[in-house]
Amino acid sequence: MKKLQVELGDRSYPIYIGSGLLSQSELFTQHIKSKQVIVVTNVTIAPLYLPAVLKNLQDYSTETVILPDGEQFKTLDYVAQIFDQLLARKLSRTATLIALGGGVIGDMGGFAAACYQRGIAFLQIPTSLLAQVDSSVGGKTGVNHPLGKNMIGAFYQPQCVIADADVLDTLDDRQLSAGLAEVIKYGLIRDIEFFEWLENNIDALLARNKSALAYAIERSCINKAEIVAEDETETGIRATLNLGHTFGHAIETGAGYGKYLHGEAVAIGTCQAADLSRRIGLLNDDDVTRIIALFKKTKLPVEPPECVDTERFLDLMAVDKKNVDGQIRLILLEKIGLATLPVDVNQDLLKMTLKTYGRR
Repeated sequence: MKKLQVELGDRSYPIYIGSGLLSQSELFTQHIKSKQVIVVTNVTIAPLYLPAVLKNLQDYSTETVILPDGEQFKTLDYVAQIFDQLLARKLSRTATLIALGGGVIGDMGGFAAACYQRGIAFLQIPTSLLAQVDSSVGGKTGVNHPLGKNMIGAFYQPQCVIADADVLDTLDDRQLSAGLAEVIKYGLIRDIEFFEWLENNIDALLARNKSALAYAIERSCINKAEIVAEDETETGIRATLNLGHTFGHAIETGAGYGKYLHGEAVAIGTCQAADLSRRIGLLNDDDVTRIIALFKKTKLPVEPPECVDTERFLDLMAVDKKNVDGQIRLILLEKIGLATLPVDVNQDLLKMTLKTYGRR
């Protein structure tokens, strides 16, 4: 087992990475401070991993909430089901919430924990690659709105993250590839050596080589932890983690939540960001070709959907947390391994990317 630390003063917490972690009860119990526990999961994960988690909690008074599975259920209405159970069971502010699932469950569970009685403790038990390398680390929680993805939420740090690599054995190939989109992001924004390693080892990752996956998870979490420690609430460098996400969120919202997995939309959005970076003179043609080639090799989509036209894209991109005074601001690439902070973009060049990228 590897143990990393997210350094945030009195809100610091560990990330445990390894195999067989769901059976190590001490990883759970050392972070639970009272006898009241509620586990939030979904219908897909519950039959697979809920029994193993509950086995660690036999000495606790434990409730469960099992939600539907999918991005389309990441709404206030479904978070309300968590609140209903918390209130019905009279859980106090010393209770602990355990979020057992992928990014959707982690975001919803964390948001519920942040809001209930103005904050109760919670643990992240991510069960998808995307959640293990990205969404479970850093304290971003929230839900979607029909007009914009993740626009309702809070920064709220967990007590710990327990990333058991064994749960990836039941992850389908599409979800695995989607998670790798966020892994690639770290190489693009700040870690060129990791990007080069990914170019050479992507086949091993797709084949679920345990050693390769463990290394990718650890390297990604190291990058994420360092960024979060420097900029917890995204006033500076943390914004670079959103490379491709403004485009990607527009795709997810415009196409309808659930049509594209988050990582799939981010892959497309990152290719669009690379295209725009080339148009404004940052990346060269070879860089863009290299980036797109890696996403293709990862079996991820690289072209935006026809159903989201240019004007619709612009409307959706205008609903983004990085924007200032109505101006679209994007994370772009100065080179592979170095991202910009949010920058205002030339609208004509942006429209050229939206109109032509993927339509060549």
